[in-house]
Amino acid sequence: MKGETLKNLLAAVGAVFIILIALSLAVSYFSGGSLSRADKVAVVELEGIITDPSEISRQFKDLEERDDVKAVVLRIDSPGGAVGPSQEIYGEIKRLKEKKTVVASMGTIAASGGYYAAVAAQKIVANPGTITGSIGVIVEFMNAEELLSKIGLKGYVVKSGKYKDVGSPLRKMEKEEEKLLQDVIDDVNGQFIRAVAEGRNMKVEDVAMIADGRIFSGKQAKEKGLIDSLGGLTDAIELSAKLAGIEGKPNVIYPERKGLSLWKAVFGEGAAKNFTELFSGLRIMYMTPNPER
Repeated sequence: MKGETLKNLLAAVGAVFIILIALSLAVSYFSGGSLSRADKVAVVELEGIITDPSEISRQFKDLEERDDVKAVVLRIDSPGGAVGPSQEIYGEIKRLKEKKTVVASMGTIAASGGYYAAVAAQKIVANPGTITGSIGVIVEFMNAEELLSKIGLKGYVVKSGKYKDVGSPLRKMEKEEEKLLQDVIDDVNGQFIRAVAEGRNMKVEDVAMIADGRIFSGKQAKEKGLIDSLGGLTDAIELSAKLAGIEGKPNVIYPERKGLSLWKAVFGEGAAKNFTELFSGLRIMYMTPNPER
């Protein structure tokens, strides 16, 4: 008797649980939630130092295939990062905007590589005090030769080619090595300038005049044509909905991030790569200092 009663009780609980799930799905569908087929604006976040574009690329790909998502707002809070990943995100945005309306929204800082990503969007919105610009390239390395000699250590390098250890902390850099790096930096900076000129419909020579690493406030950036309008995330969402032809108040969704490990949760996205790059010597970056750090 007791066993039969327990069995009936579990069945009743299970039925209630299923009903609650069904009600939740129905509310989400008819109220314009993520499961609804109503037109939506998706907000994708680009935060911190740019080192790995894989997660944001995955989100873009998922959104590209969704018919209910008509516009995407890229919310940027980044001082920049590595050249390759910044360019990859830029390319992914260009591809996405062939099918969706894409608007960039700048938060605290969207400079250097962060700004590089933004110029691929159809429109850019920034707060008046957003730190942006910093169009330029930087390469960093350290020379620890004198320090090592003071503590009685000496480094040795075996290499396959003349320039294989350019930027080594074990020795002074030669003049021809400096020129080699400068040529690379100038080439990569030229790519940045051309991307800004194309995205902002500006002349290459006009962009080159301000491509010296200087930063701007959002207000200054608007005066120079680097952004389209001043405002926050809500303004960017409303603008994207308008451009996409969404009538009324837009339904906004935030795509989930997948594969967030304990390491990333504690130290942030790209933490492992940041740690590795800290000791890797040579780094070519689209990067500007974060004023909050």
